[in-house]
Amino acid sequence: MPIDLAQHRAYARVFQPGRLTFGFIAPLEGYPDSPAPTLEGHAALARQADALGFAAIWLRDVPFLDPSFGDVGQIHDPMVYAGWLAAITQYIAIGTAGMVMTLRDPVLVAKQAASVDQLSGDRLLLGLSTDDPATEYPALAQCYDNRVERYREAHALLRVVTEQRFPLHQTAHYGRLDGNLDLVPKPVGNRLPTLAIGRCGQDIDWLARHMDGWIWHQSDFDRLLDVLAQWRASGDGRVFKPYGYGIFFDLDENPDAPVQIDRGICTGRNALIALWKRQQAHGVSHVALNLKPLRRPAAEVLAELAEHVLPEFPVGAMGAARSSTREAQP
Repeated sequence: MPIDLAQHRAYARVFQPGRLTFGFIAPLEGYPDSPAPTLEGHAALARQADALGFAAIWLRDVPFLDPSFGDVGQIHDPMVYAGWLAAITQYIAIGTAGMVMTLRDPVLVAKQAASVDQLSGDRLLLGLSTDDPATEYPALAQCYDNRVERYREAHALLRVVTEQRFPLHQTAHYGRLDGNLDLVPKPVGNRLPTLAIGRCGQDIDWLARHMDGWIWHQSDFDRLLDVLAQWRASGDGRVFKPYGYGIFFDLDENPDAPVQIDRGICTGRNALIALWKRQQAHGVSHVALNLKPLRRPAAEVLAELAEHVLPEFPVGAMGAARSSTREAQP
């Protein structure tokens, strides 16, 4: 039987009703003037984020350098990097933000995700997206025009092969399962939390019915209350469906610096705490910080956030995760 997601180690760490948690979109460094990070000290920074009690590290799916797009994220393939992170950390959730399902085979994504989930001790959150640059689609022999339909079909197929044994399932774009094949391994608890990353070309009602949460890019806080209202109205009110956002982030050395919002946010820690307390009260569950604009050393910023900001947002799962006896598998 599928487990309750409140019992899933990663999901419970990142998403709790009425609580706000914080994570980072990899890489954990600033590279404001380059499309690619250096990845210098990235193992030490991942361990630091883990030890300080941050909720998640999110990995992007960027196969090519496209100068018109802007950057290549953490460079390494997200599933390969997720497995590596699982081996060097103990508690932090590892999420994809997100796997571009319309450029990948959903059965192979299911196989990779279930493997990482098993090896990490159910620390994987599978964020799925579709709206990457159109230039990547012909390079991978995929159709851009039907990506919205294929996203829905890929998500259904992924759920079938990870949650059923020897399933029967017919698809229009990805083949047929005739009951003679069973995908192994299955994820821990036979359930992979799936999150929508961005709109994925879908209406909000579809996202609320089919996904376990939604993470969007939020650069206009004036729209946040409207987005949250639409999200809540689309759910049935009985199942917790968290909303989070990703944002470019720079932390000012002056703790009293006001919030400045352009393509992202630059602020001192005091205004940041006030902003995030308001957003927690409004119902935001998670904030994923993209450090690309960062001018200060990342280790310094992580330490400041951990010392001054995290204590203002206590979350029970952090302590539970630290005392958990369920560790990552060797």
